[in-house]
Amino acid sequence: MPLQRFDQAKPFLTLAIVVAAWLVVPVAIKSFLRASFFELQAPISVSASAVRDLQEFWSLRAHSKLELIEAGRDLARINASYDLAVQQNTKLHNDIERLQNLLRIPAHAEHRFEHARVVRRDFSAWWQRLTIRKGRNYGITVGSPVVFSGVIVGRVSEVHAYTSTIELISSPGVRLTAVVEGDDRPMSFQGGLNPTFGPARGIIEFVPIDIFASANSTKRLVTSGLGGVFPAGLTLGRVVKLEPSTDGLFKTGEVELDPRLSELTEVTVLVPISQE
Repeated sequence: MPLQRFDQAKPFLTLAIVVAAWLVVPVAIKSFLRASFFELQAPISVSASAVRDLQEFWSLRAHSKLELIEAGRDLARINASYDLAVQQNTKLHNDIERLQNLLRIPAHAEHRFEHARVVRRDFSAWWQRLTIRKGRNYGITVGSPVVFSGVIVGRVSEVHAYTSTIELISSPGVRLTAVVEGDDRPMSFQGGLNPTFGPARGIIEFVPIDIFASANSTKRLVTSGLGGVFPAGLTLGRVVKLEPSTDGLFKTGEVELDPRLSELTEVTVLVPISQE
């Protein structure tokens, strides 16, 4: 009977020994093993992503010529509008640079755009992450902001040789200063505990009491530019609910994030030029 009980407890004893051994392992060795695991896993994830891109290419080849002609015509219209927007942006940039020189205002830190394909998505109640197909080989740096169509995606949390991990804006580990569009008073934004298959939401705190928002009258939340990580004016989401906080001095509420966060296939990393 004692031998039978020992056999039943053997798996738990083995697990306890493994956990105890892992706890006493030096941090440097843990970091090395973790980085090695990512580097060994990266070729598999990158290859799978490349195969998906190839499948998408051949599926597009199956479209008829009429569909391709219509798509090309729509793309030409979009390119024409983008050309006009680029010209306007260039003019505004030159005007800002001229005013900065006249008023002797220090210029903001600039970024270069690094576009990258999404390799893998990792969503859970505790973290929400993306893995992209670029890393140190393209000069990606930890902490760089990541955007998509003018909307904040998140920030780079880990950089490896050929891949990088992005912590999404919906993750509880992301916290930054934001403002409501049209108001310059800063408030605190943080990702929420989001369900795996539910809509992504965030939490807004220290909201002035004279700001009101509801599901029928939402407010656009944008980055403030404070902290020097995220450029100012980028969209975070829309404030859909505000309630007085426990101290009665501020309000707290919910922010509805862009639903495309769980469907992204390509993102843009804003790599600070000053860090390079």
